[in-house]
Amino acid sequence: MSISRRTARTVRILGVASASAALALGVAGNALACNIKDFSAAATCDGNGKGIITVTDVDSSAKEATITVFLERNGADDHQVGDAQKVTGSKDGATVSFSEDWAPKAEYRIHVSVPGIVDKDINPNLVTKDEACSTKSESPSPSASPEPSESTPSDTPSDSATPSDAESSAAPATPGDNQPSAAAGESNLAETGANSNTPMIAGIAGAFVIVGGGAVYFGMRRRGASKAS
Repeated sequence: MSISRRTARTVRILGVASASAALALGVAGNALACNIKDFSAAATCDGNGKGIITVTDVDSSAKEATITVFLERNGADDHQVGDAQKVTGSKDGATVSFSEDWAPKAEYRIHVSVPGIVDKDINPNLVTKDEACSTKSESPSPSASPEPSESTPSDTPSDSATPSDAESSAAPATPGDNQPSAAAGESNLAETGANSNTPMIAGIAGAFVIVGGGAVYFGMRRRGASKAS
């Protein structure tokens, strides 16, 4: 009888221990299992002033999840943002980003799907900031005032265009060397024999010839007469 009690007590103790161990293992398993609470989303801006929606997965079990983002309008899906993307969770956090030039205070629904474990939306929906990412237009710097261009001086008449007083009062040009002068004309007349003493000289020479011939004739007659006597 005493052995039965002792055995029953031992069995009871082992049962309680087993139950405690099972409960502990169950809690630990639930802690390591993928859960919708492992996912979070944020609307940020990249270095180029473009909007992006980033989803972070801190699932320690490293389950692969499919993330889909929808823009909400009037309480319903307006359109899907890009294509669905996959992410594998990690203790340090794994991220996946969607390019989206979101508007201020826009609302997005992020759906997480892990086959057989999670098929839910991140709650609550993501609401963007009050100011969008569009780069503020820089005020144009005042352009430097254009320097006045040098005015081209109007064409003034050159000195050569207006004859000078010296040129206007200059005497008319003398005839060139090729124009005959008066002296040259007289020289030409002398060369042709016009207005010269040549005929008179020729006449005198002819008279001397005749006189000389007559003297020779009379001298020869005189010589012949003296020989005859």
